[in-house]
Amino acid sequence: MLPNLLTPNEMQAQLARRCKTLRLTAGYKRATLANRSGVSEGSLKRFEDIGEISLKNLLRLAHALGRLPEFAPLFQPPEAESLAELKSTAEKPVPKRGRI
Repeated sequence: MLPNLLTPNEMQAQLARRCKTLRLTAGYKRATLANRSGVSEGSLKRFEDIGEISLKNLLRLAHALGRLPEFAPLFQPPEAESLAELKSTAEKPVPKRGRI
């Protein structure tokens, strides 16, 4: 399934499957990854089974598996398509709150 067509629940399940695959590929038992990441074994099991995990623990697991840099581009603003757009974006202050 294409990533942009996934629902949040489907993405959650996909991330959990990928994490489990990475753990097994590395040859880690759940206890080993839990110990290396600082995430409880119960939280790791819950993540692998039903996809539920806190952001902090997800980042800890990614770090322990050597995949933390993949989170760096998340929520980056879109790239400017022209010099004028870049200048306009730099001059415009970021709103302090939403209006809608």
